[in-house]
Amino acid sequence: MIRISDVTFSYKNSQKKALDGISLHVPAGRFLGVIGASGAGKTTLIRAVNGTIPHHHQGDFYGSILVDGHDTFDTALTDLSCIAGTVFQDIDSMMVSSCVEDELLYGLENFGVARGQIEDRIRDALEAVGISQLRDRQIDALSGGQKQKVAIAAILALRPKLLLLDEPTGELDPQSSRQIFSILQRLCREEGITVVVVEQKIMLLSEFADDLAVLDQSRLAFHGPVRQVLAHSDELEAIGVHCPRMVSLSKALEREQIDLGGICVTVDEAAEKIGGLLK
Repeated sequence: MIRISDVTFSYKNSQKKALDGISLHVPAGRFLGVIGASGAGKTTLIRAVNGTIPHHHQGDFYGSILVDGHDTFDTALTDLSCIAGTVFQDIDSMMVSSCVEDELLYGLENFGVARGQIEDRIRDALEAVGISQLRDRQIDALSGGQKQKVAIAAILALRPKLLLLDEPTGELDPQSSRQIFSILQRLCREEGITVVVVEQKIMLLSEFADDLAVLDQSRLAFHGPVRQVLAHSDELEAIGVHCPRMVSLSKALEREQIDLGGICVTVDEAAEKIGGLLK
């Protein structure tokens, strides 16, 4: 779905490389979490994949990015938007309508979706994120988690193959954050939508994502299945990525020659493995 080949980018009037020699392949139907310290290049990576770099955010761009076989450098933003839907961190700035139904309708009408398809798309998108009951509600009256679901539904109504999210849980409480990630995981596994999420909460990524990509100073430091990347916990800590506590516990036990049979990510997993050893 996404193939990034040796991409380097610097914003206009900046001498610093925002992306530096990034190469990354994300197969269709995978859930990729992107993490890294502040300023590592995470948001810039999302902008490059959705085509706003270099079409909107200008600068020096080298390398190539293919999204569903389309070169983002040569493909118009409107065409890329039909393939890749993006949900940004500032949800309020994305909302263009006063009520939920109109928010979904706005995108469908602007992309020229046939009138005969619109009702089905709105209904299906709202059902997919579990907010059918909010269809007639005013957006200003919604909670942060509800607004996030509306934003995702508005993108899903366009039926993209790729969903990009930049820190979608930044303003949400833990319960709402888990709900959003559970929805994303289900969309990936049941609908086959490729999901890429930039997120600071590594525990959520570790639990829900298939793969992790770790950026460090505009470069790709690690990429692979979640447990494979978390096995480098010492190196991750050194570049400012704090691993889940159960990973740290697993590594500490490993140093004491206590083998749990691999990295533990969740408390329940660690409890089960340690309980088995004690028995």
